[in-house]
Amino acid sequence: MAKERIEEIISKLGTKLADDLGYELVDVEYRKEGSDWILRCFIDCPGGTGLEECQRYSEELSKLLDEIDPIPGSYLLEVSSPGLERPLKKDRDFERFAGQQVSLKLHQIYEGSKTFQGELLGIRTDPETIILIKIKEEVKEIPKKILAKAELMPETFGFEGRKTKK
Repeated sequence: MAKERIEEIISKLGTKLADDLGYELVDVEYRKEGSDWILRCFIDCPGGTGLEECQRYSEELSKLLDEIDPIPGSYLLEVSSPGLERPLKKDRDFERFAGQQVSLKLHQIYEGSKTFQGELLGIRTDPETIILIKIKEEVKEIPKKILAKAELMPETFGFEGRKTKK
């Protein structure tokens, strides 16, 4: 079964479980590392994600995976917090974290650059999905279809993160 299909199945199953537990499934990765296949689920919880939440989600997801067995062969399951540089994937993430500092990486050059950092203003979805970001005093409208990666910047949380070129 293709890696993307497994991630899609786990994402659907894991999102329902996360919702039932009062958590949010942020991302799912299924990849080969060395000789092992790793299934990683990143969850977020109101008030923060700790070891107890990760363990509870891992135990419940393991039960579901054992029942439906969607992954051929063996794999290791890892559940963790999305971390300080939380990825923004879903449209609702771009609304939820409006006002925060973000880093955007694009698949192609747009307005002279492939990377943008600034204040996330939100998202517009009509007629196409556009990410709104304020850089200095200028508002940029970046088509989501060319987005490779979006993540919160650690400075958002009061930490001095890695330095990036502006």
